[in-house]
Amino acid sequence: MDDFIIRLKMLGFTEYEAKIFVALYQGQQMSASEIADSADVRRTDVYPVLKSFVEKGYCNEIDTNTILKYELIDPDVVLDKILMNIKEEKAKQEKNFNEVFSNLKPYYRSKSEESKTSRIELIRGYNQHREAKFVDLLKNAKKEILFMVRLEMYISEEVDETAANFIKNGGIIKSIYEVNGTFKVRRNEKWTEIPTSQLIEVFKKFENYGEQVRLSKRKIPNFTIFDREVVFMNIVDKTVPRYNEADIIIKNKDYAESMADVFDNVWERAFTTEQYKKGDYKY
Repeated sequence: MDDFIIRLKMLGFTEYEAKIFVALYQGQQMSASEIADSADVRRTDVYPVLKSFVEKGYCNEIDTNTILKYELIDPDVVLDKILMNIKEEKAKQEKNFNEVFSNLKPYYRSKSEESKTSRIELIRGYNQHREAKFVDLLKNAKKEILFMVRLEMYISEEVDETAANFIKNGGIIKSIYEVNGTFKVRRNEKWTEIPTSQLIEVFKKFENYGEQVRLSKRKIPNFTIFDREVVFMNIVDKTVPRYNEADIIIKNKDYAESMADVFDNVWERAFTTEQYKKGDYKY
């Protein structure tokens, strides 16, 4: 079964989704508690996955008057649905890829022209220079900052204080954080994995000084938009050593507006911290 779970995760299932799917695959009607025991997943984490499976047509929700039970529908039908979802997701990713890079391509310049005409800056490697650039953009923002953060987040007193002052002076900060799998926070030059319960407390701290926060279970791009004029972009790729990572700063209003449209679209589908705590959200 462990091998089955690994293969399901390769198809895009989360850890919990894979375990619950395997439990349901036994083919019998089961309550949420029985599924939680079989999958070795907390019951509170089972409900949102079951709700998602019902909406996707993977299983039936059966009201027995005393308790809800769940049963996987015909495996052949489920496999067809999963295959269709994979194809749709792949088509969507290809479309997003083509849209992003078709917009980005016109701003490429050769190295000899860069100093005269380029508005794109490439920062290689994960180092303090990268963080200094980011903080500098943060300090120079005037009206609005849109964060989209995936898997890792850099926290410092300087960033927190700058963000708090920005909001205090009338600025708007809206952030979308991916909460799907392991999340790392970097504080005091050290990366630490933190559980969801502590992560929510971090987000609540941000909300207390005025940041608008949404969460997403979907994979999201990693970028920040400053005043809809500048985009700071990081490509998250765990197969690449950190010292070989690269960030891109794009100072182009049209491109920033296009990326803001991407942000707004994800924002509408994301959920609040309260919805996440209650399990009241859709994938």
